[in-house]
Amino acid sequence: MASTTLSLILITLNIQLLLLLSPQTQAQTSAPAPSPSGLLNLTAILEKNGQYSTFIRLLQETQTDTQIANQLNNSAQGLSVFAPTDNAFNNLPSGTLNGLTNQNKVLLIQYHITPKYYSLTDLLTVSNPVPTQASGANGNWGLNFTSQGNQVNVSTGIDATQINNALRQQSPLAVYQVDKVLLPEELFGAKPPASAPPQAKAPSSSLNNSTNTSAPSPGTSAGGRNVVGLGLTLGLGLACMGAFS
Repeated sequence: MASTTLSLILITLNIQLLLLLSPQTQAQTSAPAPSPSGLLNLTAILEKNGQYSTFIRLLQETQTDTQIANQLNNSAQGLSVFAPTDNAFNNLPSGTLNGLTNQNKVLLIQYHITPKYYSLTDLLTVSNPVPTQASGANGNWGLNFTSQGNQVNVSTGIDATQINNALRQQSPLAVYQVDKVLLPEELFGAKPPASAPPQAKAPSSSLNNSTNTSAPSPGTSAGGRNVVGLGLTLGLGLACMGAFS
């Protein structure tokens, strides 16, 4: 009886050993853990906090969400994202987004992202302007940060707002709530005034002069005819008197 029990124990141990040495088990134990940056998902962070549906839609339409994922996996600098709420987009003048080309929408979203991780403490003392991922012929478009105590404000030259909430503040990704859409001057700055329509030309003075000189003076013409008629009458009268004398 004892030998039978011992045999069963040995068989069980052999089965467990074979399972541990099987290729499938080895693959499971040797699989590398995913990198921390690979787990970051900006869209998921925004969805979790709510009120960012418009910003999420624009991130996806412009494929900026894919760009952010690639940068987080391949850059040591990290990123900072300033996410406008749905109310911020609703407060824009009517037609603001619809009036933008697809390329300008990309630039607008990129203007809300800096190619470097900044904590709120960093933003209190950062050197302005801070370059964003949006750029043009003159280089990167910048944001300006100022502080009032521990409160951080961000301005664009067109509008300004407070950074009220940190949705995530851990390297390599910082995500901050802003209650206004950050409008770059390069896209929304004052347009040059339209040129004034050409004025109608004044009538030529030579035309006026020629008209005035060619018109006869009524007083002068009548006076000349009266003098000639009087002379003829006097001449005829003198001639008649000479004939009767």
